[in-house]
Amino acid sequence: MDTVLSEEKLWDVFDQVTREITEKVGGIRLHEGDISLNEDFCTVHAAFARGFHSSLSLCADTSMFTRLTQSMLQEEEVTAQDVEDFTKEYFNVLCGHIASRLFQTTKVASRFGIPQFYTGHYRPENQKEQFTICYFSDKNEGARLSHYTSEE
Repeated sequence: MDTVLSEEKLWDVFDQVTREITEKVGGIRLHEGDISLNEDFCTVHAAFARGFHSSLSLCADTSMFTRLTQSMLQEEEVTAQDVEDFTKEYFNVLCGHIASRLFQTTKVASRFGIPQFYTGHYRPENQKEQFTICYFSDKNEGARLSHYTSEE
């Protein structure tokens, strides 16, 4: 992907889409800036299934994913399974919009695999972190969007 799109442009696409979709889907406003994650956090991860050889993960305070789920379900009471399911669905939507925006820019068709959910931090094997965008939410929850590339 480095040869198709500069890191700066890739960063811009990921940042814009992440902010737009998070606010649209969950009503959560993200601001760029580093804030420590709480002790209770989760990661959702998806790899490009074709088009590019990279992956994305979003690691965030569980409270942010819980608010996202509450907003999507329009319910105050949600279970841990609801949080996992709706976080994966949110990330699927996010990745779909990123793939669409990348196609508009690069004309390279790509697809993301099914998002996976992890309690705590997850880092894909055989990939290196290219960059991470740090956010804090309108309720001071921390989140980190990381882009990974193959170690070839």
